[in-house]
Amino acid sequence: MRLELQNVLIEDVVLSDVTKIEGRSVYVNVDEMIDYLKEVPFVSDIKIDLAKPGEKTRIIPVKDCLEPRYRVGRTNKFPGLTGEIEQLGDGITKVMKNVAVVTVGDIVGFQEGVIDMWGEGAEYTPFSKTLNIVVDISVIDGLKPHEHEETARTVGLKAAEYLGQALENCEYDETEVYELNAIPEENEACKDLPRVIYAQMLIAQGLLHDVYIYGVDAKKILPTLLHPNEELDGAVISGNCVAACDKITTYQHLNNPVVKELYKEHGKTINFLGQIMIPELTTLDGKFRTCDYTVKLCKMLGAQGVIVSEEGYGNPDSDLVMISAGLEKAGIKSVLITDECSGWAGDSQPLADAKKEACAVVSTGNVSHLVHLTKAEKVIGDQQAVMNLAGGWDGCIDEETGTITCELNAVIGSTSEIGYHNLTVELH
Repeated sequence: MRLELQNVLIEDVVLSDVTKIEGRSVYVNVDEMIDYLKEVPFVSDIKIDLAKPGEKTRIIPVKDCLEPRYRVGRTNKFPGLTGEIEQLGDGITKVMKNVAVVTVGDIVGFQEGVIDMWGEGAEYTPFSKTLNIVVDISVIDGLKPHEHEETARTVGLKAAEYLGQALENCEYDETEVYELNAIPEENEACKDLPRVIYAQMLIAQGLLHDVYIYGVDAKKILPTLLHPNEELDGAVISGNCVAACDKITTYQHLNNPVVKELYKEHGKTINFLGQIMIPELTTLDGKFRTCDYTVKLCKMLGAQGVIVSEEGYGNPDSDLVMISAGLEKAGIKSVLITDECSGWAGDSQPLADAKKEACAVVSTGNVSHLVHLTKAEKVIGDQQAVMNLAGGWDGCIDEETGTITCELNAVIGSTSEIGYHNLTVELH
């Protein structure tokens, strides 16, 4: 497969009476976009606003972030969710760089999040650097939580599709090309290089903790081999309210830095064989099954090294270290990417489980770290929702100063376990 991403660089977003790209600006016809999104079942109202880097604007409670795109010569819908099934990962896709669709609205699950466009909070979320088109969603009364989540997810996908259409006739500024041939061909071309698999764990616990691959709920699958181009082209969609800090948003799936870094090294220092998508299940049988199946696939593919990334923490920590132990016992080296839940002082046990084989670990930060979000001049959504988010609590808003004290848990993308975040590691 060969995927060419044609990046159109955007420097501003403007509300307008027509949706178009002119120069380096995106113009959005709000009325037309709202009418389009109101066609989604169970929506009662839609509001659209803008949030730009440096503005004293707070967005809360955030459900998902998405990147507007346009697939050249193919459908621009998300297969299995808003469109018919279609193979992704092969062809040309235009990308609206520096722009994100951000969905908010009445809280669905307690693990939604906050984005601050300025100040201390902005230092921790990558979405303080994007030009955000915020879609505030109201749904009809009486919806069950999973119906509410599906409605908000669908509105976000449709919003990204609507904006992506503006890319159709745009000239692009730069390209990224991602190409992997059949594994036997790559093995022959890279026969002297170590064979590496990327094993990506996906939250799949139900109760608003779901991810979709071509529209299939990940908790219904066995570990599945995926061409990495498929994720980069929109096959993997976030549908969960897992802790905001390490929820992998749809935007981050589309720009997975682990995949992109492995591509950079392919043919130079490694032979990148592809990726395995692993559901994180809650049952003990499910954990044994996915662990054994993942190790089996890696052995069948001839992997010599595997990078394993997690989504979430706590319960999935067991899956993470079980997979690592299984790989190491099979003679396959493993490196784990995870965040830590180490308490406010950083002195608690970082993972809920541990095994001696799981000894090569990359940390993406402490989800319990406290941050102080000063008073916003503008709030898109409902600031009081922070008290019901993971990482917030009743009384976390100082009534005198308006400052919010909360954990990184509440900040979208702050400890992303695929590395799409702002934290770095300092060695001593």
